Amino acid sequence: MLILVVIIPIAAFCWTFLRARREKALRRLTMKIPSSGAVGLQIVLVSLGLALSLFAAARPQWGHSWEHFISRSRNIVVAIDVSRSMLAEDVHPNRLARVKADVADLLDSFGSSNRCALVAFRRTGVAISPLTYDHAFLRTALESLTPESAPQGETDLGSAIRECLNILDPAKDEHNEIILISDGGDLRGDALESARIAKERGIAIYTVGIGDPVRGATIPLAGGGVQMHEGKPVVVKLEEDTLRAISKESGGAYVPLATLSTAETTLGAIYSRFLRKVEMEERNEKELRLAERYQIFLVPGLALLIAGAALSKGRFASLKASEIKQKT
Repeated sequence: MLILVVIIPIAAFCWTFLRARREKALRRLTMKIPSSGAVGLQIVLVSLGLALSLFAAARPQWGHSWEHFISRSRNIVVAIDVSRSMLAEDVHPNRLARVKADVADLLDSFGSSNRCALVAFRRTGVAISPLTYDHAFLRTALESLTPESAPQGETDLGSAIRECLNILDPAKDEHNEIILISDGGDLRGDALESARIAKERGIAIYTVGIGDPVRGATIPLAGGGVQMHEGKPVVVKLEEDTLRAISKESGGAYVPLATLSTAETTLGAIYSRFLRKVEMEERNEKELRLAERYQIFLVPGLALLIAGAALSKGRFASLKASEIKQKT
């Protein structure tokens, strides 16, 4: 906006030049033309009005003021399975990469008002990010997720749920929710007990299954080839029963993410269908912000533009036309 201010004197010069050339042409037809004082004043008024309006549009700010506002938010913890089975490629490009892309879509659906935390889990759940409004930080943490983000060992969905519950404040459980994303391989077996604890606190768990439940896929190794067991490739399938049981026990819902053979489903769509039902917490907050000063420029700028419009040269153009007609 401030760069555009530089154009105003250039435009005023062009306006003056074109008007002077027009007056020169008129003098060839008549000995007398109306005074140009009003038009010159109009150019000055309009130029100043435009300059002040552009300063206002640039939103000048100085000084600080306290602003009170009421915010409405939910607290949502997203737990992501990072076990090696999540590297299976039955979902393009692999399960973990697809989950990361869809969680990024989910963060866009949250908007800036909802707080979100991130948990990675294998043998145990690890808090990657606490509850925060900073979705840019969450995206950075999300992109860094690998199988090394959580301790190695048998997948424990129960540990993931307990870590999510530790993050959420029990005093605000009516505003709390958990999204658990996994291929369902719970090898510890206490996930339902953790789901019951969540239900007692009034927290629903929405489970999201990723992978092909019928054919499954092999697990690629970093150095090439696939993971083997007793001379045969290990094939991992989406195990939906455990995920369905967790969501049912906690009062949530189970939704499978798309595979290569099914219609597209995104976590953003899941959020629209389910999580918007979660009650939002109202909070009365106060924030120190820079004070907006655009009014100082906008009010006189508009006044000058109105004054310039009142001096429209249309009146003088009609006088000139009348005089030229009499002369001819």
